[in-house]
Amino acid sequence: MKILTCTTPGTLAYGEASQPELTEGHAIIRIRRIGICGTDLHAFEGTQPFFSYPRVLGHELSGELVEADGAPGFAAGEAVTFIPYYHCGHCIACRSGKPNCCVSMAVCGVHVDGGMAEYLRVPSGALLHGQGLSFDALALVEPLAIGAHGVRRADVRPGEFVAVIGAGPIGLGVMEFARIAGAEVIAVDINRQRLDFCREKLGVQHIVDASGGDVEAALQAITHGDYPTVAIDATGSQRAILDGFKYLAHGGRYVLVGLQRGEIAFSHPEFHKREATLMSSRNATREDFAHVVDAMQSGQVDPTNYITHRVHFDAVQSEFPRWLDPKNGVVKVMISL
Repeated sequence: MKILTCTTPGTLAYGEASQPELTEGHAIIRIRRIGICGTDLHAFEGTQPFFSYPRVLGHELSGELVEADGAPGFAAGEAVTFIPYYHCGHCIACRSGKPNCCVSMAVCGVHVDGGMAEYLRVPSGALLHGQGLSFDALALVEPLAIGAHGVRRADVRPGEFVAVIGAGPIGLGVMEFARIAGAEVIAVDINRQRLDFCREKLGVQHIVDASGGDVEAALQAITHGDYPTVAIDATGSQRAILDGFKYLAHGGRYVLVGLQRGEIAFSHPEFHKREATLMSSRNATREDFAHVVDAMQSGQVDPTNYITHRVHFDAVQSEFPRWLDPKNGVVKVMISL
């Protein structure tokens, strides 16, 4: 079968590999759609933490179930997606119901080879039914689940002002599920094209251009002087993460969904006087995946909003570098096989 490997930062190479064989407790999926996410782009750039080369990228996936062992209720030929965070099941996090931050976490396409291939073997316990959704929609469940999990971590409540810093694909998912939770969403970004997308496609109420204006003053005006009670970073930018501490109301919660490689330093007195809460949000749980599927089925989330670029698998190697350029307006690339 054909595969595409990121051999070193900045280099992708097609190759051939043996089709995976069925093993105990696993399933074989014929890949039909692959979504490109920030993790893939950062891996290509060489800025992705927890990463080693060479690696077959790809974890936003959907396809047809070929065969499975230990997957009651699943049938060959049905449309499926899966949870791409392989966990041990017995560490302190797994025992606490948090397999999304398993001590021995292996993320498909990051720690182990992913789905930029014609076929992929996955743990049967990770499978999710297609529920009548299209292959496009199913490939978008995982990135949207990241946003849903961040909102759940923040315990967003109806009527709250939630500032989402970063209007990339993950930030857009955060905005969607903050809206579904009843919040007044504030999109903060330096890319005007992305901000316009938030308003026009997602109906975000409040837009703040951080490229040159006074973000704090804008947030004060929107929140009637209070500042947002929730701030959620989805940038992975150290500068943006540090700025986010200044955007938080007294008693507020700050959730870091984005990930960067360095350290975080902030004013203890400023943070302390707010009695603020700082949290990270990693991956997502089965509960979050189910929430996303329900939101798609009910029409609360339209997955077609996100897909701005389409390409066949055979053209990914040549097209990939273009997707890093903000001028190309990429929100979500969807690869078909």
